[in-house]
Amino acid sequence: MGVSYVSDKLERSPVVTCNAPYGFFPTKNAKFYTYPEKIVLQPWRGQHHIYAVFKIPQGYQYEYLFRLKIPGEPIHCGGLVPVEENVIAGIPRKQGYYLVRGYLNTRIALNLIFQGKINQLQQSQNWQLGYVKK
Repeated sequence: MGVSYVSDKLERSPVVTCNAPYGFFPTKNAKFYTYPEKIVLQPWRGQHHIYAVFKIPQGYQYEYLFRLKIPGEPIHCGGLVPVEENVIAGIPRKQGYYLVRGYLNTRIALNLIFQGKINQLQQSQNWQLGYVKK
């Protein structure tokens, strides 16, 4: 019965595909990349508790999806939401930057954790967000 409950919970939220036509900017101009300031992995708290917080310079637009690249795994993507608070979980807002939070689907994270890849999930160089000049 417990497996049925967990399975039901994991099936509710859709997985973001990296092939979404709106997800990444096709540009001939310079594209920059950033890595998260903080990564939160708390799947036992339910949906929306696996995310990374990125800093983007003012005057730049971030892509609509971020990439999670773990060696030996397909690339996973997640959606982004701007952060409204002045300080988020110990990350002070730095002058000239704004924060965005990138959410990874809980099902994907749990799958990676069960495969023993939690250390790779915690490494910021595996999370990547592109941005371009507005």
